[in-house]
Amino acid sequence: MTFLSPLFLLILIPVAGLAVGYVLMQRRRRRYAVRFAALPMLDKVVPKRPGWRRHLPATLILVALVALGLAAARPELALRVPYDRATVIVAVDISGSMAATDVSPNRLSAAKSAAAAFVADLPETVNVGVVTFAGSSTVVAAPTTDHESAQRQIESLTTAGGGTAIGEAVFSSIDQVARLAAEEGAEGVPARVVLLSDGDNSAGRDPGQAARAAAESGLPVSTIAYGTPDGVLQNGRGVSQPVPVDEEALRELAQQTGGTAYTAASGEELAAVYSDIGSSIGWRVEPREITPYLAAGSLIIVLVAGAFSLRWFARIV
Repeated sequence: MTFLSPLFLLILIPVAGLAVGYVLMQRRRRRYAVRFAALPMLDKVVPKRPGWRRHLPATLILVALVALGLAAARPELALRVPYDRATVIVAVDISGSMAATDVSPNRLSAAKSAAAAFVADLPETVNVGVVTFAGSSTVVAAPTTDHESAQRQIESLTTAGGGTAIGEAVFSSIDQVARLAAEEGAEGVPARVVLLSDGDNSAGRDPGQAARAAAESGLPVSTIAYGTPDGVLQNGRGVSQPVPVDEEALRELAQQTGGTAYTAASGEELAAVYSDIGSSIGWRVEPREITPYLAAGSLIIVLVAGAFSLRWFARIV
């Protein structure tokens, strides 16, 4: 917490003095009560004491005064708020190697589940598009705020044959972001590509070329290298083909575009990666002044203190 007018915190000094005075007064009253307790008629003369209820209204008043003192200093908190507008392209590798079962039940099934949850957690104002790639890239969902539609498209994905066209997926994502900016006049709106793959580029344009294009467009590409080094793919004849995850190519792509490179070797790790990415691209942290809330809270506390005092002692504090 920071304060825009910290000098007003000096108001809390007399409040602290008032609290100390109240405590001292209560001790003095107890000492007097002990002396008075020697009288034989004490139990008949003095009614039953209210106990802790006697101190509650005064305590609430002191809390309200502290809150008012803090409000006068105009406190600010760093709060997590959604972007008013942003665009996220989710690019998913659907090449044949995504059928490997080193991640249960297989790479693509776990990837679909985590990607759909990622889209569901993004703020409603964020435009989400979905691009798939194998031997070529395909835009299966243009960027839109209809997150449910994007989730359905992700959940319906199936593996395809052919190579892995990482570069083409990046170029398709660049085109989608540019198209949306032209249609909605959304230039300068934050945008990010989140690309998940398990292998190196084996089809289409080179990822280095795509990285340069993305960097020129100001479009960071965060990559997720998904799978394990021991992944294998069973073909129809029962022959095992090694399909280890290739982290290096994806790391270079992320570094060249200003994105972040991640690795995930299980469905749980992938979900954590998507959660981290969502926090960085769908939300921002900014200072918000909370003076009105403290002032309103102080008023409510004073009203509660007065209500208790009237209820128990037939007077206002």
